[in-house]
Formats: sequence, C-alpha cells, structure tokens
Amino acid sequence: MNKHEDETTDFGYTQVQKSQKADMVADVFHSVAAKYDIMNDLMSMGIHRIWKRFTIDCSGIRPGQMVLDLAGGTGDLTAKFSRLTGPSGQVVLADINDSMLKVGRAKLRNRGIADNVRFVQANAEELPFPDNTFDLITISFGLRNVTDKDKALASMFRVLKPGGRLLILEFSKPQYKLLSKVYDQYSFRVLPFMGKLIAHDSDSYRYLAESIRMHPGQEKLKSMMEQVGFENVEYFNLTGGIVALHRGYKF
Repeated sequence: MNKHEDETTDFGYTQVQKSQKADMVADVFHSVAAKYDIMNDLMSMGIHRIWKRFTIDCSGIRPGQMVLDLAGGTGDLTAKFSRLTGPSGQVVLADINDSMLKVGRAKLRNRGIADNVRFVQANAEELPFPDNTFDLITISFGLRNVTDKDKALASMFRVLKPGGRLLILEFSKPQYKLLSKVYDQYSFRVLPFMGKLIAHDSDSYRYLAESIRMHPGQEKLKSMMEQVGFENVEYFNLTGGIVALHRGYKF
C-alpha cells in the first residue's frame, strides 16, 4: 500500500480513504438525482433561485463567451448562461456524476436548450480541457464534495483565460449565533426527515448537512483561491452567511 492509499479525508463527519471519497459521493448523488430539483426548492424554500440569480448578475458574461458550469448538475445556471452567451458562445455543463448529468441533459433538452450547450462528465481535480479555454467558470454547491479542493482550484485556474473569473457559490458559515443555532437544528433534524419523506433517503441528506459543516469558511476559501493564483478575490455573504459567493480573477 502506498502512502496515498493511507491518506484520509472527510466524508461528512467520517474520515475515509481519499481514494474512496469520490465513489461515496457518487453514490449520494446517484441516489438523490431524480428528486434533486424538488428537494432544492423545498430545502431552501426557493431561496436558491435568488442565490443563483445573484451569481449570474456577478458573472459579467457577454455574448460569444465560453462558460464552464462545473458540478452543474441539473443545469439551472447552464440554462441562464446559454441565453446570455447566445449562439456565438458556448456553455459546457460538466459534472462528475453521470446520473446528475443525465437529469440535466434531459431537462435542458426538454426546454429546447441545447444548441450552444455541451455535456461533459469530468472530475474537477483534472479538468479535460486545454489551458486558457473559458472566460468564466462557475461551481455551484459542488466544491464541498470535491476530495482535493486545492487541486480542483488549480485545475480551474489553468483552464481559465487570462482575464477570466471563477465564481464559487457554496454553503458557508452563518455570521450570527442565533442564525447558526437555528440553521443547525434545521440541517440535522428537518433535512434528513425531508430526504426520507420525499427522496426516500435520509442518509444522503444527513451527509450533505455534515459536508456543509466541514467545508472551509469564507476567509479560508478566499485564501485557498489566492494560493493557486487568483487575484482580487472577494466574497459576498448571502442569507446571513448561510451561503457565500466567492469571485476571483486570473490575470
């Protein structure tokens, strides 16, 4: 056994071998893919749509540009970017999970959105694109599930064009004690119950709640982005810091 096989990482509150995490996360999203959109609306009471709209507003995307919607899942952001980039641009919806990618592909095609969209199964840590390809990369509620976040951030930096920007929309650390207490009760009591009732899977939603707590906070993620080369990094707390949008540039 080599040293890499001995290394462990978090899977929620559990420590697992790094080599196992990707498959374990895949099992979670295979399980929840069919009910993912419904659960998003219920879990966030629809507020996730406001978070995503803010992300779009901060993107600065223009017609003709290239966008990578990483961990794009069921394609909410891809649908909006497809309209903004227009026929002269392109959006790549990439996800490591085949089940999520299939749901996203079917949803977008049912809406007549496919002409300037490409679907790619890809690992964020080893993106299969040439250097300096994209004007914009977004990763929405996906980074916390990545095994090696530093490697993934470096991979994103590599495939961005000079002048390009990365937007990370992710659950973060609430900024108020009372909000944090209420959020903990909601996450560990209500979410697993909703997952059991609607998706018939409480364990996956318990993992998702735990993975949020293990994800780096606002300042730590900002520092991680800077360490791989991003500049002018800033973040915006949304809903009291329950979610944060980080933005950084490649110059």
